[in-house]
Formats: sequence, structure tokens, C-alpha cells
Amino acid sequence: MKDVLASPLAGQLLSAAGANLVIAEWTAEGCEEGAEPYWIAPLHLHREDDEAWYVLEGTLGFRIGGQIIEAKAGDSVMVPRGTAHTYWNPKAEPARYLLIMTARINELIQSIHAASDRSEEAMRKLFEQYEAELIGWY
Repeated sequence: MKDVLASPLAGQLLSAAGANLVIAEWTAEGCEEGAEPYWIAPLHLHREDDEAWYVLEGTLGFRIGGQIIEAKAGDSVMVPRGTAHTYWNPKAEPARYLLIMTARINELIQSIHAASDRSEEAMRKLFEQYEAELIGWY
């Protein structure tokens, strides 16, 4: 059952065929102290999908609505549908985390990575195709 087990998960996606749940383990590189953060995602919202993170190592910063938080190893973060959010690694050391998302969010991420036109207009249209809204870079 290759599509129900990923061992190790690092760098892979885990999602069974036809499932609406996808789990990814990713690493976010750190930033130098005082430098602008590297935004992992632009400020956006998903109209119909919830999204969650579990920090395995390091720290992730989040903007969720008007709130800024830092999640450290062992912390979980949930963003309900309709809530504007973005995230980044605010520390110098890498952060390793799980992203728990719907199949639609995963398809959006894959489409963003595959897009040849990365203009703001093209990205806004792409987000709309996946019931999401690109608000902009924080």
C-alpha cells in the first residue's frame, strides 16, 4: 500500500488515492537575525478548507487574521477556512514541520510550483481556481 505509508515522510507527501487529507513533512530554512523573513506562503485564505501545522523542530512564525504567533517544537497550529494567514521561520536554525492540508490545498501548492507565470495577476487567478484568495505578501 504505497499510497498509505511514507517511511520516512521527510520530503514526501502522504495521501491515499481518493483521500481528502494530505500530510507533508517540510523544512524551512532559517533567516539571519534582523533580516526580513522568507515568507513560505503569501498572505492568503482558503474559502472551504482548513489547514494545520505541527512543528517537529525549530520555530515557525504565523500571521493568522490579525494575530502574530510563534510555534515551537511540539506546538500545533490550526487555521480555519476563511481566515487570512501566512507563515515563516523567524529563527536562524531550520524548522522541520508537518503540514496537514486538504487535497485541494495540496493541488494549489503543486500548481504554484509548476507555474511558469508568477505574476501577481496570474497567481491571483490560480488561487481562485482552488477556492482560495491571494491577499498579498505580508
